[in-house]
Amino acid sequence: MDCETKLWLVVLFLFSSAIYCVVGEPQVPCLFIFGDSLSDNGNNNDRATGAKANYKPYGIDFPDGPTGRFTNGRTSVDIITDLLGFDHYIPPYANTSGSDIVQGVNYASGAAGIRNETGTHMGQDISMGLQLEHHKDIVSQIAAKLGSDKVQQHLNKCLYYVNIGSNDYLNNYFLPEQYPSSRKYNTNQYAVALIEEHATYLKALYELGARKFSLIGLGPIGCVPHGKTGKLCVKEESKAANLFNDKLKSLVDRFNKELPDAKLIFINTAIMKDSSLYPNMEILKCCKIGSNGQCIPNEEPCKHRNLHPFFDGFHASEVVNKVTAKLAYNAPFPAFAHPMDISHLAKL
Repeated sequence: MDCETKLWLVVLFLFSSAIYCVVGEPQVPCLFIFGDSLSDNGNNNDRATGAKANYKPYGIDFPDGPTGRFTNGRTSVDIITDLLGFDHYIPPYANTSGSDIVQGVNYASGAAGIRNETGTHMGQDISMGLQLEHHKDIVSQIAAKLGSDKVQQHLNKCLYYVNIGSNDYLNNYFLPEQYPSSRKYNTNQYAVALIEEHATYLKALYELGARKFSLIGLGPIGCVPHGKTGKLCVKEESKAANLFNDKLKSLVDRFNKELPDAKLIFINTAIMKDSSLYPNMEILKCCKIGSNGQCIPNEEPCKHRNLHPFFDGFHASEVVNKVTAKLAYNAPFPAFAHPMDISHLAKL
């Protein structure tokens, strides 16, 4: 085992072993989740898309087995849900039957992006704009339950977790054979366009009652193992993600000044995934993957899943999700969360 591999395993152990669960009443009355496959828990299961994970070996370490989560166990937002004190996971919009939607809904969709066309070469996904439309539907249902005079007061206290944008690069900008984005924009122009569009959706959520936003930045997308060999990351892709993150952080500062009573935070997920910690790309993945970077159905995954940062070619294993969730919830340094972490945002 080389030094880089040992260092990576030490980092995983130190942070994942520090995970704990909060017992008692939830710290926020409700949690609404927007995003892509990093947060999807079943919204794509019945859609005509190749971006779905409702089959083995996905979910091999999740109590309910394969549910549509793109990992072996819990997603980062599942773990954050635990840390916030919820006694259940937030249901997907596609299946809220019997669920208490007053406590929240998960709208995330694999392959989805901020832009409507993102990921559509794989089939149907639920873009951020469509997720917003689904949320409007849920808000109407909550208003019917609580009364129109109480719904805003309730929604003002909820946490809105938004983790989206990776596919706007991996399944749009950096697929020039499928999308024209890279011919229309340079990387800085594209980041500006994405943030401007994202801002319109966040403002729309604010108008619907959202006040507490946790905006998750992009990881170093050039370092995902699918299609790569050796130890090198694709610097162009990770630099593009950094541009997006810088502008998202600036948007947080701007909206905190412009939107009355709004409290937005930026979570920096790139900081714990520095490429210098990565061992050989070939041993990062746990499951056998197909040409799309996802696990081949019913193939046996690796046995020692806690030693593999990625479960498939794109998505982290649960051990890394624990690290990401812990840093987002209780950041040990300001660089991880700006201007505060989720645990402090929940208390406001």
